Amino acid sequence: MARVFGACRVLMAAKAASSPNAASSAKEGTGKLKNSNILKPLPVSQVLKEFVGASEISRNEVVKKIWVHIKANQLQNPANKKEILCDKKLKTIFEGRDKIGMLEVPKLVAPHFLKPN
Repeated sequence: MARVFGACRVLMAAKAASSPNAASSAKEGTGKLKNSNILKPLPVSQVLKEFVGASEISRNEVVKKIWVHIKANQLQNPANKKEILCDKKLKTIFEGRDKIGMLEVPKLVAPHFLKPN
């Protein structure tokens, strides 16, 4: 029995020793997010420009503005909160669809970002 618990102590000590390295690698991972295209302002299509009011905006900010619009106009389906009921303004962005899933928002917004030349 002593061998089993002794081995556990060794493994726990090894885990504790590697914790500072794990924390620093997590910090490094967040540094990579800053360089990603999610936070980089990109030119947008005319339709999205009219919705957000800016000619260049990051993907992250677009999704935030869409959610502000959804919450302000109470466009979430009360029976299924994962479903968004599109009004006239959202239909212009979301290919004229009447309703979409909340996880579809980034996928449907992606074509509105123009590639920089």
